Amino acid sequence: MAIETADTVWVLISSALVLLMVPGLALFYGGLVQRKNVLSSMMHSFVAMGVMALVWVLVGYSLAFGEGNWFVGSLEHAFLKGIDAYSVTGTIPTYAFVAFQGMFAIITPALISGAIVGRVKFKSYIAFIVLWGLIIYAPVCHWVWGGGFLTGEALDFAGGTVVHITAGISSLAILTYLGKRRGYGVDVLKPHNITLTLLGAGILWFGWFGFNAGSALAANEIATLAFITTIVAPAAAGFVWMVIEWYHLGYPTALGFATGVLSGLVAITPAAGFVTPIAAIPIGAIASFMCYQAVMLKNRFGYDDSLDAFGVHGVGGIIGALLTGVYASVGSEGLLLGNFSQLLVQLEGVVFTIIYASVCTLLIGFVLNRTIGLKVTESEENIGLDKTQHGEAAYNI
Repeated sequence: MAIETADTVWVLISSALVLLMVPGLALFYGGLVQRKNVLSSMMHSFVAMGVMALVWVLVGYSLAFGEGNWFVGSLEHAFLKGIDAYSVTGTIPTYAFVAFQGMFAIITPALISGAIVGRVKFKSYIAFIVLWGLIIYAPVCHWVWGGGFLTGEALDFAGGTVVHITAGISSLAILTYLGKRRGYGVDVLKPHNITLTLLGAGILWFGWFGFNAGSALAANEIATLAFITTIVAPAAAGFVWMVIEWYHLGYPTALGFATGVLSGLVAITPAAGFVTPIAAIPIGAIASFMCYQAVMLKNRFGYDDSLDAFGVHGVGGIIGALLTGVYASVGSEGLLLGNFSQLLVQLEGVVFTIIYASVCTLLIGFVLNRTIGLKVTESEENIGLDKTQHGEAAYNI
């Protein structure tokens, strides 16, 4: 198939937009932590751009998109072997496809850092994201998009299962070894700068247009559909979160609205190119309500998902994947059009991903905890990870 210039340009722009989401995530998370952990939190996102980009081109891409078997790809494209400047995937150069998919491999493990800020060794975090990317992300990517057992069956337009469920479930699992931050549930661990978080949320929403609309891999009508659903769903979700807070707290918060928007972005990700803009409204609204409840659950059960990586990404990804099987009407038919089997396939993908991501994360955590260790010392946690892990301070005032 011949290369289409417009498609190539759109995918390259989308790749850049997705990469921009990483510093957006750094700002979003950085504003939510205590002042002593700002740089360490932001470094978790920034270092993924370097580490995971290398992992992706060396081995990860091949494991995800190599021919392989039902479970994982082969090593036929390790070190990008067999691919050159003239290779074509669909209507774009294969290098463009590698780059676009690589951006997903970068940001996905960075999402997990939101659950573990303020208490993980930096070297252990690097080891974790490398192992996680190879053992969890690449195989699940192969299942859904690379020719594995869910390819062509489960609907996941831009990563509800591949990105958000894997990251969200793994966030909850790794807390088994890290436990709570010191003072959690006793002291008030307030965000140090909500303005950074709001700026980060805005950049994330902006970049998400590349994340979702770029997943059409072409400058066509499906990209346009994914673009507008990426406007509608987070808008509905932010509004619903605001209303719930207004009812519960007596006032709407800026952080609440931003979190609601993020839950809507997560939920529409698997559905973006499969549903109408009107269907995106209930998807965003339902996800916002469910994610709000999930965030409240951590207070009841006492686990310290610091920045709600599980509550927003895990729960939002699950809700979005299932609702895709309900509302799908473009290129596929969901429950509302009489296709109950699609909802069952979506459920199958969700269940397999939850089990695989949680078990493998527990195994990775066990190995790292028993070798190089995962958690910083009590003294280091008290001082803050900016100084103890990086020798710096965010604010020298």
